[in-house]
Parts: sequence; C-alpha cells; structure tokens
Amino acid sequence: MTTTNDAPVSFDSLGLPETLLSALKTLGFESSTAIQAQTIPPLLAGKDVLGEAQTGTGKTAAFGLPALAKLDTSLRKPQLMVLAPTRELAMQVAAAVETFGKNMKGLRVATLYGGQSYQPQFQQLERGAQVVVGTPGRLMDHLRRKSLKLDNLSFCVLDEADEMLNMGFLEDIQWILDHIPKTTQMALFSATMPQSIRKIANRFLKDPEHIKIAAVKKEKANIKQFAWKVSGIRKITALERIAEIVDYDAMIVFVRTRSDTVEVAEQLERAGYPALALNGDLNQSQRERCIEQMKSGKSSILVATVVVARGLDIPRISLVINYDLPGDNEAYVHRIGRTGRAGREGTSIAFVRPREMYSLRHYERLTSGKVEMYELPNIQEIGKKRIERTRTEMVSLVADRDLASMREIVEAMASESELSMTDLAAALLFQKQLNQPLQPKEDPKPRRDTRSDNRNDRDARGRNDRDGRGRNARGDSRSDSRSDNRGSRNERPRKEKVNRSDVDWQTYRLEVGKEHGARPGDIVGAIANEISLDSSYIGAINLHDKHSFVQLPKGMPEKSFAQLKRVRVRRQVLDITVSDVQTAPAADRPRQRTERARRPS
Repeated sequence: MTTTNDAPVSFDSLGLPETLLSALKTLGFESSTAIQAQTIPPLLAGKDVLGEAQTGTGKTAAFGLPALAKLDTSLRKPQLMVLAPTRELAMQVAAAVETFGKNMKGLRVATLYGGQSYQPQFQQLERGAQVVVGTPGRLMDHLRRKSLKLDNLSFCVLDEADEMLNMGFLEDIQWILDHIPKTTQMALFSATMPQSIRKIANRFLKDPEHIKIAAVKKEKANIKQFAWKVSGIRKITALERIAEIVDYDAMIVFVRTRSDTVEVAEQLERAGYPALALNGDLNQSQRERCIEQMKSGKSSILVATVVVARGLDIPRISLVINYDLPGDNEAYVHRIGRTGRAGREGTSIAFVRPREMYSLRHYERLTSGKVEMYELPNIQEIGKKRIERTRTEMVSLVADRDLASMREIVEAMASESELSMTDLAAALLFQKQLNQPLQPKEDPKPRRDTRSDNRNDRDARGRNDRDGRGRNARGDSRSDSRSDNRGSRNERPRKEKVNRSDVDWQTYRLEVGKEHGARPGDIVGAIANEISLDSSYIGAINLHDKHSFVQLPKGMPEKSFAQLKRVRVRRQVLDITVSDVQTAPAADRPRQRTERARRPS
C-alpha cells in the first residue's frame, strides 16, 4: 500500500499523451495532486487501483486521464464506465471528462441518471458514446433494456464507493459488476475503507495497488473551522445573525432531513435572507436550476442535506454551516470540503449542542486542524452593522441620484408642519427600518418551534429527568424522590391554561393549502413565530386544497396583520384576509391537535 502526502509532480512526467497534456495546460493545470501522481502511472500500466482519498483531492483526473489515454475514439461503443452515487456527482464527472478530452476528436460522453427522461439518454448511447457516467439504478435500467451494452468495456470506476454503499447500492453495484467483461480494468475510490468496501475490492479487483492519500492537510490549510455552542437563543436566530454579519460570497447550510431544508429556507426568507432548498424531493430540472442559480450568483444561500450535496462543486461557496451535525465524522470532512475549493479560503461553523462537544476532538483529529469556538454576534453588533449599512446606502443615494425635487418636497413639509429637517429625516428613517429595526430587541428566550429544536429540547428534558433535580437517583428512597419532585414543581409554577371558549375568535383566510404541502403545524409555527403569539391563541385550522382558514383572536393589531400578509409557509405567501366563513369551534379541534402531534421530529 502506498500512503502519501508527497508534493505534486508535473503532469509531463506521468506518461500522458500530448492531446491530454495540451488540454491540461489550456485549463491551467501544470502540477498533479498527490492522488493523481500516485494513481495515473499504475492505471496507465494496466493495473487495478484501490484509492483511499477524501473528496476534493482530484480523483476525477486521477482515473479520467489514464482512462482517456487508452480510449479508442474510432470505436463508438462504451469503453469507460463510471459509477457515481448521485446525479450531481455524475454530471460533474461527465463534465470533467469532456473537458479533459476536448482535444480528442470524436469523443462522446453519456450521462445516465434517474429523474431525467430516458429518450435523451437513449440518443446519447445510440450516437456511440465511448464514456458512460451514471448512477447505479439508471445504469441497471439501461442494462436490462439492452440500451447499454458493455461488451467492449475496458475500464470501470467506482467513485465515492463508501457513499454508494451508505445509500444502499451494494447489491446494485455487485449486479452491475457481474455484467462487465472479466478483462475490464478496475479502479475503486473511497473516502473511507470499511469492511464492505474491502469485500467489493477483493471480489472484483485483481491484485490492486492500494493508494492512500491523507488529503485533509489541504483542507486544513484552506478552511478555518469554528464551532458555536448552542445556548441562549435558537439555532435559526443564530443562522440569521451569521447571514447578516459574516462576509461570505455564498453559503451552504447542512441540515438533517429533506423537510428541514424547506423549513430552514422558509424561515431565512421570512427574515429577509432569500435561500434555496436542495433535497431529494426535487426533480432533476429543479436541482439543476437551483445549482445554476448558486453558481451564477443569483442566489447565495443553499440549504441542503448531505446526500444531495455529494459532488457539488460551486467555487463561490466560502461559508459552510453545519446546522445539524452529521451522523459520522467522515461526513463532517466531506461537508466542510464544499468550501475552500480551488485554492480559495473558506470558513465552516458547526452548531454544537453541549452534549455534542466531544465531537470537536474527533473533527480536529480527522482534519489535523483546530476547531475554535465561535462568538455569535450580539444585538449591539447587529445594530451597528445595520446603522453603518443604512448610512452607506444614504451616502450612495446622495452621490448617485439627483435629489433636487425631493429636497423641495422635504423643505415644504418642514415649513408647513413646523418640524425641523432632522425630525423629518428621523421619521423617514423610522419608517424605513420597521421591517428590520436598526436597534434590535434583546435576545428572545429559546422557543420550541422547529423540528430540530423540538427534538433537542425533548432530549434535554430527558437528561434533566435523569440528572437534574427531578431524578430518582439510585439509593434514594421513593418518598425522598417524590418530595424532591414536588419541590421542583412548586419552584416552577405552571403556565395558566387558556380557556378557548372565553376567546373572541375571528376567522381568517390564508392562501396556502394541502396542494402546497402545508400542515396545521406549519401554520401554527409561522404565525406564532412572526407575531410572537402564544399557540394557545391560535384556534381551529381547516385545510383546503389551495387555501386554509384559521381562527385568531378578534381585533388583531394592524402591524401584526401586515406582518402576517408577508409570511411564507411552504414557499407560499399567506396573504391573510378576514373571512366570513365559520370554522369549527376552537375549543373542540381534536383533529388538528392529532395531526400536529404526528408531525415528524
């Protein structure tokens, strides 16, 4: 086994043909990375390779260049096949191979993945693609349909093999590899080398050369790692502050589930920070449009799960937020590797709850780096930032616009109202900052209104039951335990229950419904968050296909009503209006309570 972090060597010394070397020089690539320098020679010599290297170390060129060097473009049949875990990674690999082989006349590349119509894929194969890059499921479909034939396959690559196994593709991979010629040269690349990967290698690779690259040193040099200990305020509030204060070109926020991507993106939008949600529920065209918006700069915040972000290469990303920590430490390295690309510097901030602090030691050991504690911006810093930003905007307006007519209006207003120019300017500034106050309020107390926070609050309550004042410690008498519990309850008086029959309800119409994926819990959370209304004062909710009805206390302040008009649920503006429709009495709404209780945590 070769284990290396050696300095890169020139591509000229690796034995590649001139057609590939000229393409690399055009792209500005002169020196190889460690994985490329160690992998290209044995692959050119016809040996199988088992490569162990992290994402972002240059594996695509490591297998793509030697495979292209041995490819016969006059033979219009598949000769190189690459298996990738996700559509995004398959597209990325295919694009890279096309770029490397741009001087190879007649080279054709087919990209085969789910979520796209079969017809364009059939056409790519019929035109004689020599390179096929695809996801396991779609490759199996084409093999069964006989649209993909591997009789002439000379080179096969498993890219991100550990991720493919984590996604449940083990049997699919074995099925595909059973259908390739026994003479096919193999290369398997994986960030980790668990026993399942070794079994694949032992079965399908012939006396492979095992090359292990500790690529994390590159990441250490380019990525500054921070951790914020979650305390005092909700995670979404912390994320909003970071979005406002920290300088970044583009940001990716990693959450745990598909529904979390939508929820966090919507809350960012409500706070004035437009964000895109990227998850497995999107079709391929939606995914591509989402990624293109990030690459072009039309959007700057992406909320994603780690699976769909596999293979993402967006150089603009300068900040990675681990909103939810990953389930394993290797995934942390992959996540932060989405920034600090192509020699750029990047920053990562992990939101770490007290019980998760031990994970930081593993991250430091895995990346050979230091994870420093992050000091979240306080409200005074936010206020200063907003005031400075507003001042800059005003100065720019005065310098760039002809304000003569505006001055005349203001002077007339001042004269007629007998107010000073300063008073008028202060009034206009007050009006401008209503949606985002220049002097923010004090930090709110943590609220349990998101799935991730609910989940952790329940865990915290469980720990308190075991370790706090309410525990029934081993060795204590039962009577002592009951006495302690009674004392704890007396110290924390219960919140007075609202009698719903005493509330004067008004029915309102909301322009969001079942077709948008809305649930009662979404509506309750959005309203409660936006106008700080206790959920006890949110009455019956009746969902229809494209709209809903909700009961709220009569006499809602105009400011709160205006705020709710702009709120979004499932990316739909509520556009709340008063309705004459009579809903069921708020005191009797068991169905809504049940539906909210079943909401996944």
